[in-house]
Amino acid sequence: MNAISLDTLDYATKLKAGGFSEQQAETQARALAEVLEKQIATREEVTQHENLLRRDIEGLRVELKHDLEVLRIEAKRDLRETELRLEARLAETNTRIAETKADLTRWVIGVGILQTTVIIAVLMKIAKLI
Repeated sequence: MNAISLDTLDYATKLKAGGFSEQQAETQARALAEVLEKQIATREEVTQHENLLRRDIEGLRVELKHDLEVLRIEAKRDLRETELRLEARLAETNTRIAETKADLTRWVIGVGILQTTVIIAVLMKIAKLI
């Protein structure tokens, strides 16, 4: 049964009142009824389409959940790789700082010894002159 029904008798009567002949009005009413019957979806058809849409939506929902989980896993992996690279760079930086600190300490001690030697030498020269 169609969702919309057409009262062909009422339609034909209105056509006759508008100037159509009885045969024209009846033919027009039957033709319109046939077209409507072919074009208008039944409740069953609508329900079938709704069910198909629901199935498609559920399929998309499952696919989307899967894609999100894949992205989540990839993001965790990428984050872990970035953390490891940062940790390696930090360790490298700490090593370079320690090496620089050792170099600076050697230079400061060396300069201090040189300075002390020069001061002692100058004082000895002054002491010999006196």
